[in-house]
Amino acid sequence: MTPVLRETLATALTLLVIAVIGASLLAGTFELTRPTIEHSELAEKLALVAQTLPPGSFDNNPIQDALPLAADPRLGLKHPGQAYIARKEGQAVAVVLEAVAPDGYAGEIRLLIGIRIDGSLSGVRVTGHLETPGLGDYIDIARSPWINQFTGKSLSQPADAAWKVRKDGGAFDYLAGATVTPRAIIKAVNRALHYFAAHQAELLAPLKENPHVQP
Repeated sequence: MTPVLRETLATALTLLVIAVIGASLLAGTFELTRPTIEHSELAEKLALVAQTLPPGSFDNNPIQDALPLAADPRLGLKHPGQAYIARKEGQAVAVVLEAVAPDGYAGEIRLLIGIRIDGSLSGVRVTGHLETPGLGDYIDIARSPWINQFTGKSLSQPADAAWKVRKDGGAFDYLAGATVTPRAIIKAVNRALHYFAAHQAELLAPLKENPHVQP
């Protein structure tokens, strides 16, 4: 074996050892930090869900009591989602649905929609969007209270025909020059209320029944 070949092999072996050690260290670090990361993600999700529910209205962890949702066009879900069940002393008091408004100005708008057992909205929050900064992003609670106007609304208040922005003859405010975004959210929330009405019994069933919600 020539000196050049020996040197090449030695270098290759050294690099291999370094790669194996590096991969092992990364894997070990991931395993050590995974519980912390998962706990942080769950806490963040619980905080978002809690924003759609009245303070003190539930005493369980809705994330732990989540039910699977089948993909359904009424929720804008192309893939299965989740329904987070809020309970007080063991009784269901509200559900928070994952939903998507597919027709935002810049694409999908991801939502959490809280609905009380009487069918009224307890709160709506945007969890993800690509709307234009400074124009369409007023749907974000951190930038504007616009999203709060849904609280207390239901399928009867206002009637279906009024689930539009005021510009279109509806009951909802909007920011001038940015109507595509609120239109998308208003339609998505209305469709979610219809979904809830169709699946209320399954969504609010006692814990022991723990159903899978199907279309």
